[in-house]
Amino acid sequence: MYLNRRHFIAALTTFGVTACSGTAPSSQPLVTRGLPPDLLPTENAGFTSWLAAFRPRARQAGISAQTLDAAFAKAGYIPGVITRDRTQIQTRRTLEEYLSIATSDERLAKGRAAYQRHATTFSALQSRYGVDPLIIAAIWGMESQFGEKRGQIPVISATATLAYDGRRAAFYESQLIAALRILERQETTPQRLVGSWAGAMGHTQFIPTSYQAFAVDFDGDGRRDIWADDPSDALASTASYLARNGWRSGLKWGAETGTGGPDGRTIQPQRGGVRFTVTRNFNVLKTYNNSDLYALGVGHLADRIGGGGPLQGSFPPDANGMTKSDRLALQRGLAARGYDVGTIDGVIGKLTESAISAFQQSQGLALTGTATPDLLPLLR
Repeated sequence: MYLNRRHFIAALTTFGVTACSGTAPSSQPLVTRGLPPDLLPTENAGFTSWLAAFRPRARQAGISAQTLDAAFAKAGYIPGVITRDRTQIQTRRTLEEYLSIATSDERLAKGRAAYQRHATTFSALQSRYGVDPLIIAAIWGMESQFGEKRGQIPVISATATLAYDGRRAAFYESQLIAALRILERQETTPQRLVGSWAGAMGHTQFIPTSYQAFAVDFDGDGRRDIWADDPSDALASTASYLARNGWRSGLKWGAETGTGGPDGRTIQPQRGGVRFTVTRNFNVLKTYNNSDLYALGVGHLADRIGGGGPLQGSFPPDANGMTKSDRLALQRGLAARGYDVGTIDGVIGKLTESAISAFQQSQGLALTGTATPDLLPLLR
Protein backbone atom coordinates (compact mmCIF):
# COMPACT_ATOMS: atom_id res chain seq x y z
CA MET A 1 0.00 0.00 0.00
CA TYR A 2 1.39 3.43 -0.96
CA LEU A 3 1.89 6.06 1.70
CA ASN A 4 -0.42 8.95 0.95
CA ARG A 5 -0.76 12.49 2.20
CA ARG A 6 -3.00 11.66 5.17
CA HIS A 7 -0.19 9.69 6.84
CA PHE A 8 2.30 12.48 6.15
CA ILE A 9 0.66 15.88 6.39
CA ALA A 10 -1.53 15.13 9.40
CA ALA A 11 1.61 14.59 11.45
CA LEU A 12 3.31 17.72 10.15
CA THR A 13 0.92 20.63 9.88
CA THR A 14 -1.91 22.37 11.57
CA PHE A 15 -2.74 24.60 8.64
CA GLY A 16 -2.16 23.62 5.07
CA VAL A 17 1.37 24.23 3.95
CA THR A 18 3.14 25.15 7.16
CA ALA A 19 6.00 22.86 6.23
CA CYS A 20 6.89 25.13 3.33
CA SER A 21 9.60 27.75 3.34
CA GLY A 22 10.19 30.55 0.90
CA THR A 23 8.22 32.31 -1.80
CA ALA A 24 7.07 31.24 -5.21
CA PRO A 25 9.87 29.90 -7.40
CA SER A 26 10.51 31.46 -10.79
CA SER A 27 11.64 29.58 -13.88
CA GLN A 28 15.28 29.96 -12.79
CA PRO A 29 17.20 27.22 -10.92
CA LEU A 30 15.76 27.13 -7.45
CA VAL A 31 18.22 25.45 -5.12
CA THR A 32 19.40 27.60 -2.18
CA ARG A 33 18.01 30.93 -3.42
CA GLY A 34 16.90 32.97 -0.42
CA LEU A 35 17.14 30.11 2.08
CA PRO A 36 18.39 30.71 5.62
CA PRO A 37 21.80 29.17 6.37
CA ASP A 38 20.41 26.29 8.40
CA LEU A 39 18.41 25.11 5.39
CA LEU A 40 21.40 24.90 3.07
CA PRO A 41 22.97 21.47 2.38
CA THR A 42 26.19 21.01 4.30
CA GLU A 43 28.82 18.35 4.88
CA ASN A 44 28.26 15.81 7.63
CA ALA A 45 30.44 12.74 8.14
CA GLY A 46 27.64 10.55 9.45
CA PHE A 47 25.40 11.53 6.55
CA THR A 48 28.17 10.75 4.07
CA SER A 49 28.58 7.27 5.54
CA TRP A 50 24.83 6.71 5.47
CA LEU A 51 24.69 7.79 1.85
CA ALA A 52 27.39 5.28 0.90
CA ALA A 53 25.30 2.52 2.47
CA PHE A 54 22.12 3.83 0.82
CA ARG A 55 23.42 3.82 -2.75
CA PRO A 56 23.31 0.00 -3.14
CA ARG A 57 19.71 0.01 -1.87
CA ALA A 58 18.82 2.69 -4.39
CA ARG A 59 20.50 0.74 -7.20
CA GLN A 60 18.54 -2.34 -6.18
CA ALA A 61 15.36 -0.23 -6.39
CA GLY A 62 16.16 0.55 -10.01
CA ILE A 63 17.89 3.91 -9.70
CA SER A 64 20.82 4.23 -12.10
CA ALA A 65 24.29 5.26 -11.02
CA GLN A 66 24.04 8.25 -13.36
CA THR A 67 20.87 9.48 -11.66
CA LEU A 68 22.39 9.00 -8.21
CA ASP A 69 25.48 10.93 -9.19
CA ALA A 70 23.43 13.83 -10.55
CA ALA A 71 20.98 13.82 -7.63
CA PHE A 72 23.64 13.95 -4.93
CA ALA A 73 26.19 16.12 -6.72
CA LYS A 74 25.13 19.19 -4.74
CA ALA A 75 23.08 17.46 -2.06
CA GLY A 76 23.97 17.26 1.59
CA TYR A 77 22.80 17.17 5.15
CA ILE A 78 20.39 20.00 6.09
CA PRO A 79 20.53 20.70 9.83
CA GLY A 80 17.47 22.97 9.76
CA VAL A 81 15.32 20.11 8.52
CA ILE A 82 16.07 18.12 11.67
CA THR A 83 15.50 21.17 13.85
CA ARG A 84 12.07 21.68 12.32
CA ASP A 85 11.24 18.00 12.57
CA ARG A 86 12.19 17.93 16.24
CA THR A 87 10.46 21.15 17.23
CA GLN A 88 7.14 20.89 15.46
CA ILE A 89 4.55 22.62 17.58
CA GLN A 90 1.01 21.45 16.98
CA THR A 91 -0.72 24.79 17.55
CA ARG A 92 -4.22 24.18 18.81
CA ARG A 93 -6.32 26.49 16.72
CA THR A 94 -10.03 26.65 17.29
CA LEU A 95 -12.27 26.09 14.29
CA GLU A 96 -13.18 29.77 14.34
CA GLU A 97 -9.50 30.75 14.16
CA TYR A 98 -8.77 28.16 11.50
CA LEU A 99 -11.61 29.32 9.24
CA SER A 100 -10.65 32.96 9.81
CA ILE A 101 -7.17 32.21 8.46
CA ALA A 102 -8.48 30.01 5.65
CA THR A 103 -10.89 32.66 4.39
CA SER A 104 -9.03 35.86 5.20
CA ASP A 105 -9.80 38.81 2.95
CA GLU A 106 -6.36 38.46 1.38
CA ARG A 107 -6.79 34.77 0.61
CA LEU A 108 -10.27 35.29 -0.81
CA ALA A 109 -9.12 38.10 -3.09
CA LYS A 110 -6.20 36.03 -4.37
CA GLY A 111 -8.37 32.96 -4.73
CA ARG A 112 -11.09 34.63 -6.75
CA ALA A 113 -8.50 36.22 -9.02
CA ALA A 114 -6.67 32.91 -9.51
CA TYR A 115 -9.91 31.06 -10.20
CA GLN A 116 -10.86 33.53 -12.91
CA ARG A 117 -7.35 33.59 -14.35
CA HIS A 118 -7.36 29.81 -14.80
CA ALA A 119 -11.07 29.41 -15.57
CA THR A 120 -10.44 27.39 -18.73
CA THR A 121 -8.22 24.92 -16.89
CA PHE A 122 -10.66 24.52 -14.02
CA SER A 123 -13.54 23.87 -16.42
CA ALA A 124 -11.49 21.24 -18.25
CA LEU A 125 -10.58 19.55 -14.96
CA GLN A 126 -14.21 19.31 -13.95
CA SER A 127 -15.08 17.72 -17.29
CA ARG A 128 -12.26 15.20 -17.12
CA TYR A 129 -12.26 14.24 -13.44
CA GLY A 130 -15.72 15.14 -12.17
CA VAL A 131 -14.26 17.05 -9.22
CA ASP A 132 -15.67 20.42 -8.15
CA PRO A 133 -13.16 22.95 -9.52
CA LEU A 134 -13.75 25.27 -6.56
CA ILE A 135 -12.52 22.49 -4.27
CA ILE A 136 -9.35 22.14 -6.35
CA ALA A 137 -8.83 25.90 -6.16
CA ALA A 138 -9.34 25.85 -2.39
CA ILE A 139 -6.76 23.11 -1.88
CA TRP A 140 -4.35 25.14 -4.00
CA GLY A 141 -5.00 28.13 -1.75
CA MET A 142 -4.62 26.17 1.47
CA GLU A 143 -1.44 24.43 0.39
CA SER A 144 0.59 27.18 -1.27
CA GLN A 145 -1.41 30.43 -1.23
CA PHE A 146 -2.27 29.84 -4.90
CA GLY A 147 1.29 29.06 -5.87
CA GLU A 148 3.04 31.83 -3.96
CA LYS A 149 4.60 29.56 -1.31
CA ARG A 150 5.62 26.29 -2.94
CA GLY A 151 8.84 25.82 -0.99
CA GLN A 152 12.38 25.88 -2.35
CA ILE A 153 14.30 23.36 -0.26
CA PRO A 154 16.06 20.60 -2.27
CA VAL A 155 13.86 17.52 -1.91
CA ILE A 156 16.72 15.03 -2.30
CA SER A 157 18.68 16.65 0.51
CA ALA A 158 15.61 17.05 2.74
CA THR A 159 14.33 13.49 2.43
CA ALA A 160 17.84 12.02 2.63
CA THR A 161 18.49 14.04 5.80
CA LEU A 162 15.30 12.76 7.39
CA ALA A 163 16.00 9.19 6.30
CA TYR A 164 19.51 9.39 7.76
CA ASP A 165 18.24 10.91 11.00
CA GLY A 166 16.24 7.79 11.66
CA ARG A 167 13.11 8.98 13.45
CA ARG A 168 10.98 7.82 10.53
CA ALA A 169 13.75 6.27 8.48
CA ALA A 170 11.70 3.79 6.44
CA PHE A 171 9.10 6.38 5.51
CA TYR A 172 11.57 9.00 4.40
CA GLU A 173 13.76 6.52 2.56
CA SER A 174 10.66 5.54 0.57
CA GLN A 175 10.13 9.24 -0.20
CA LEU A 176 13.76 9.60 -1.23
CA ILE A 177 13.54 6.60 -3.57
CA ALA A 178 10.33 8.03 -5.08
CA ALA A 179 12.04 11.40 -5.56
CA LEU A 180 14.97 9.71 -7.28
CA ARG A 181 12.53 7.94 -9.61
CA ILE A 182 11.23 11.36 -10.64
CA LEU A 183 14.77 12.23 -11.72
CA GLU A 184 15.30 8.79 -13.28
CA ARG A 185 12.28 9.40 -15.50
CA GLN A 186 13.53 12.91 -16.32
CA GLU A 187 10.32 14.57 -15.18
CA THR A 188 12.36 17.39 -13.68
CA THR A 189 15.96 18.18 -12.77
CA PRO A 190 17.73 18.11 -9.40
CA GLN A 191 17.80 21.91 -9.45
CA ARG A 192 14.02 22.16 -9.83
CA LEU A 193 13.13 19.27 -7.50
CA VAL A 194 12.33 21.50 -4.54
CA GLY A 195 9.62 21.75 -1.92
CA SER A 196 9.05 22.02 1.80
CA TRP A 197 11.53 21.04 4.49
CA ALA A 198 9.73 17.69 4.75
CA GLY A 199 9.64 16.92 1.03
CA ALA A 200 6.16 18.07 -0.05
CA MET A 201 6.30 19.61 -3.52
CA GLY A 202 4.63 21.94 -5.94
CA HIS A 203 1.48 24.04 -6.01
CA THR A 204 -0.57 21.52 -4.04
CA GLN A 205 2.22 19.94 -2.00
CA PHE A 206 2.45 16.33 -3.14
CA ILE A 207 4.93 14.09 -1.36
CA PRO A 208 7.04 11.99 -3.78
CA THR A 209 5.05 8.76 -3.32
CA SER A 210 1.77 10.60 -3.94
CA TYR A 211 3.35 12.14 -7.02
CA GLN A 212 4.18 8.66 -8.31
CA ALA A 213 0.68 7.40 -7.62
CA PHE A 214 -1.49 10.33 -8.73
CA ALA A 215 0.36 13.01 -10.70
CA VAL A 216 -0.69 13.53 -14.32
CA ASP A 217 0.62 15.31 -17.41
CA PHE A 218 -2.37 17.55 -18.12
CA ASP A 219 -0.73 19.94 -20.58
CA GLY A 220 0.64 17.13 -22.74
CA ASP A 221 4.30 18.13 -22.70
CA GLY A 222 5.46 14.68 -21.61
CA ARG A 223 6.23 15.62 -18.00
CA ARG A 224 4.12 15.73 -14.85
CA ASP A 225 5.46 19.14 -13.92
CA ILE A 226 3.92 20.17 -10.60
CA TRP A 227 6.80 22.64 -9.98
CA ALA A 228 6.19 24.87 -13.02
CA ASP A 229 4.83 28.39 -12.71
CA ASP A 230 1.95 27.12 -14.83
CA PRO A 231 -0.18 25.23 -12.27
CA SER A 232 -2.05 23.06 -14.78
CA ASP A 233 -0.30 19.76 -14.05
CA ALA A 234 -0.43 20.35 -10.29
CA LEU A 235 -4.13 21.21 -10.28
CA ALA A 236 -4.91 18.22 -12.51
CA SER A 237 -2.88 15.97 -10.24
CA THR A 238 -4.98 17.13 -7.29
CA ALA A 239 -8.16 16.42 -9.24
CA SER A 240 -6.76 12.99 -10.10
CA TYR A 241 -5.99 12.36 -6.42
CA LEU A 242 -9.50 13.26 -5.28
CA ALA A 243 -11.22 11.35 -8.08
CA ARG A 244 -9.24 8.19 -7.40
CA ASN A 245 -9.90 8.50 -3.68
CA GLY A 246 -13.65 8.40 -4.25
CA TRP A 247 -14.88 11.91 -4.98
CA ARG A 248 -18.52 11.75 -6.07
CA SER A 249 -19.33 14.17 -8.88
CA GLY A 250 -22.20 16.55 -8.21
CA LEU A 251 -22.17 16.03 -4.44
CA LYS A 252 -21.22 18.95 -2.21
CA TRP A 253 -18.69 18.45 0.56
CA GLY A 254 -21.29 19.66 3.04
CA ALA A 255 -22.65 22.93 4.42
CA GLU A 256 -23.44 24.78 7.59
CA THR A 257 -26.26 22.87 9.25
CA GLY A 258 -29.64 24.48 8.71
CA THR A 259 -28.71 26.34 5.53
CA GLY A 260 -30.29 23.93 3.08
CA GLY A 261 -27.23 21.82 2.36
CA PRO A 262 -27.08 18.13 1.44
CA ASP A 263 -28.00 15.25 3.72
CA GLY A 264 -25.23 13.73 5.76
CA ARG A 265 -23.80 13.47 9.24
CA THR A 266 -23.48 16.44 11.58
CA ILE A 267 -20.26 17.54 13.22
CA GLN A 268 -19.42 20.35 15.66
CA PRO A 269 -15.61 20.58 15.95
CA GLN A 270 -15.72 23.54 18.34
CA ARG A 271 -17.91 23.30 21.42
CA GLY A 272 -20.67 25.90 21.32
CA GLY A 273 -19.77 26.79 17.73
CA VAL A 274 -21.19 26.24 14.28
CA ARG A 275 -22.46 22.81 13.26
CA PHE A 276 -21.85 21.37 9.80
CA THR A 277 -23.58 18.63 7.86
CA VAL A 278 -20.96 16.76 5.83
CA THR A 279 -21.07 14.14 3.08
CA ARG A 280 -18.82 11.35 1.87
CA ASN A 281 -16.89 13.93 -0.17
CA PHE A 282 -15.84 15.51 3.15
CA ASN A 283 -14.16 12.20 3.96
CA VAL A 284 -12.37 12.31 0.60
CA LEU A 285 -10.98 15.72 1.52
CA LYS A 286 -9.64 14.17 4.72
CA THR A 287 -7.53 11.75 2.69
CA TYR A 288 -5.62 14.84 1.57
CA ASN A 289 -5.08 15.94 5.17
CA ASN A 290 -6.63 13.85 7.92
CA SER A 291 -8.18 16.74 9.86
CA ASP A 292 -11.77 17.90 10.22
CA LEU A 293 -10.52 21.47 10.44
CA TYR A 294 -8.56 21.15 7.21
CA ALA A 295 -11.50 19.64 5.32
CA LEU A 296 -13.84 22.33 6.64
CA GLY A 297 -11.29 24.97 5.71
CA VAL A 298 -11.11 23.66 2.14
CA GLY A 299 -14.89 23.35 1.84
CA HIS A 300 -15.65 26.78 3.26
CA LEU A 301 -12.88 28.44 1.24
CA ALA A 302 -14.27 26.80 -1.91
CA ASP A 303 -17.73 28.15 -1.12
CA ARG A 304 -16.39 31.66 -0.50
CA ILE A 305 -14.29 31.69 -3.69
CA GLY A 306 -17.48 30.70 -5.51
CA GLY A 307 -19.35 33.69 -4.15
CA GLY A 308 -20.85 32.25 -0.98
CA GLY A 309 -21.13 34.35 2.14
CA PRO A 310 -19.65 33.94 5.62
CA LEU A 311 -21.05 31.50 8.13
CA GLN A 312 -24.43 32.43 9.57
CA GLY A 313 -23.82 30.88 12.96
CA SER A 314 -21.52 32.20 15.66
CA PHE A 315 -18.79 30.98 17.96
CA PRO A 316 -18.47 31.58 21.70
CA PRO A 317 -16.03 34.15 23.12
CA ASP A 318 -12.48 32.97 23.64
CA ALA A 319 -10.90 32.22 27.01
CA ASN A 320 -10.29 35.95 27.55
CA GLY A 321 -13.88 36.91 26.81
CA MET A 322 -13.12 38.25 23.33
CA THR A 323 -15.35 37.58 20.33
CA LYS A 324 -14.01 37.60 16.79
CA SER A 325 -15.46 41.10 16.33
CA ASP A 326 -13.54 42.21 19.41
CA ARG A 327 -10.30 40.70 18.14
CA LEU A 328 -10.76 42.34 14.75
CA ALA A 329 -11.40 45.70 16.42
CA LEU A 330 -8.25 45.23 18.50
CA GLN A 331 -6.11 44.44 15.46
CA ARG A 332 -7.52 47.36 13.48
CA GLY A 333 -6.95 49.72 16.38
CA LEU A 334 -3.36 48.63 16.74
CA ALA A 335 -2.75 48.83 12.98
CA ALA A 336 -4.22 52.34 12.89
CA ARG A 337 -1.59 53.36 15.43
CA GLY A 338 1.21 51.94 13.30
CA TYR A 339 1.72 48.58 14.99
CA ASP A 340 2.38 45.52 12.82
CA VAL A 341 -0.27 42.90 13.53
CA GLY A 342 0.19 40.92 10.34
CA THR A 343 -3.03 39.91 8.59
CA ILE A 344 -6.11 41.45 10.19
CA ASP A 345 -8.17 38.29 10.56
CA GLY A 346 -9.29 38.15 14.17
CA VAL A 347 -6.64 35.56 15.03
CA ILE A 348 -4.19 36.54 17.76
CA GLY A 349 -0.75 35.40 16.65
CA LYS A 350 2.78 36.38 17.58
CA LEU A 351 2.76 39.65 15.66
CA THR A 352 -0.46 40.78 17.32
CA GLU A 353 0.86 39.74 20.74
CA SER A 354 4.04 41.74 20.14
CA ALA A 355 1.98 44.72 19.02
CA ILE A 356 -0.16 44.47 22.17
CA SER A 357 2.96 44.44 24.34
CA ALA A 358 4.36 47.48 22.55
CA PHE A 359 1.07 49.32 22.95
CA GLN A 360 0.86 48.37 26.62
CA GLN A 361 4.37 49.69 27.14
CA SER A 362 3.45 52.98 25.46
CA GLN A 363 0.50 53.31 27.84
CA GLY A 364 2.41 52.39 30.97
CA LEU A 365 0.42 49.17 31.35
CA ALA A 366 1.55 45.75 32.50
CA LEU A 367 3.17 43.92 29.60
CA THR A 368 1.07 40.80 28.99
CA GLY A 369 0.76 40.65 25.21
CA THR A 370 -2.70 39.23 25.80
CA ALA A 371 -5.81 40.35 23.90
CA THR A 372 -8.33 41.33 26.58
CA PRO A 373 -11.51 43.44 26.54
CA ASP A 374 -10.00 46.23 28.67
CA LEU A 375 -7.74 47.20 25.76
CA LEU A 376 -10.58 47.96 23.38
CA PRO A 377 -11.65 51.35 24.84
CA LEU A 378 -8.02 52.49 24.72
CA LEU A 379 -7.80 51.71 21.01
CA ARG A 380 -11.03 53.34 19.87
